[in-house]
Amino acid sequence: MADWAVARVTVVVLLTGAGWWLNPPDPFVGAAFGLAAGLATLLIEARFRKAPLESILGVAIGGLAGLLSAWLLSPASGDSAAVRFAFFAAFGYLGAAVGAAKAGALNLGALGGIFSSGNVGVPGFPVKILDTSVIIDGRIVEVCEAGFLDGALVIPQFVLRELQLVADSSETVRRNRGRRGLDVLQRLQKMNKLEIQITEQDFPVVKEVDLKLIELAKLVGGKIVTNDFNLNKVAQVRGVEVLNINELANSLRPVVLPGETMRVFILKEGKEQNQGVAYLDDGTMVVVDNARRLISKTIDVTVTSVLQTTAGKMIFGKHDDRLHSVHETKPTAERLVREGQPAPAAVPPAG
Repeated sequence: MADWAVARVTVVVLLTGAGWWLNPPDPFVGAAFGLAAGLATLLIEARFRKAPLESILGVAIGGLAGLLSAWLLSPASGDSAAVRFAFFAAFGYLGAAVGAAKAGALNLGALGGIFSSGNVGVPGFPVKILDTSVIIDGRIVEVCEAGFLDGALVIPQFVLRELQLVADSSETVRRNRGRRGLDVLQRLQKMNKLEIQITEQDFPVVKEVDLKLIELAKLVGGKIVTNDFNLNKVAQVRGVEVLNINELANSLRPVVLPGETMRVFILKEGKEQNQGVAYLDDGTMVVVDNARRLISKTIDVTVTSVLQTTAGKMIFGKHDDRLHSVHETKPTAERLVREGQPAPAAVPPAG
């Protein structure tokens, strides 16, 4: 990055010096024009760096076509240098603008060669790039099986390297997580309606994997699929779209409105006095007033409010002995295991 900074400063200095030297009657005016040209060059470079390759080629092809048209029509403008300059400026701009607008029609993968290695995704579908956390999480498999993600899922080589490092970790928990991520990749590759693409595109100057993902998404105009809260926020700041699995899960939870009645099993006591805590089948926490004495019982509660947070949804309710009943049913073993409680031991048959 330091080398590029030196190159940019050099370009601005050279253009400023050229303006000074080419305008002897008033060198200060020439230097000002040169400085303006240098700054404009840096601005164009910054814009082109964020643009996908198809857009850059579209601008280049359209601009050349516009300049060629101006050259062919320039004899009709007479000998006026100002009119010739206007011809070239107008046609060059029109060609570049039309080329940029039609850049989406370019299919660089069909050209082969150097373009095929950097072309990811499926034409007509936005590129979706998987990060390490969403692969290890595993819910991406169910999302794909349900048909919510189609086209190509792109997995960068640097994500695979990070996943392999986790799978080779000396820590048991990390090693199991990494191996589960590798199993998830195998399941994704076996899905016929999905196309899994491995890209070798890398950014050696960028060290962090999250920042590499952001740069790749900006390069190919894709979206990052993740459940990482920090990556989600940084990507949004950098102008990259994110598909967050956690947000999808939260949005699919049943809608509960204040005043509705629901039946829940009070699992433990709450933080506040006389509160009980229950959980819905999807893991949503329900905090119930007047329910501490009803632990290990199934009761009817009235919803008082619903709180949506970045970590999920919380439901607040109230139990009223005068309105609701207390049921003696016990939770199933599956629910106990899901909520972190020991499952009841099986009773051997008599005899």
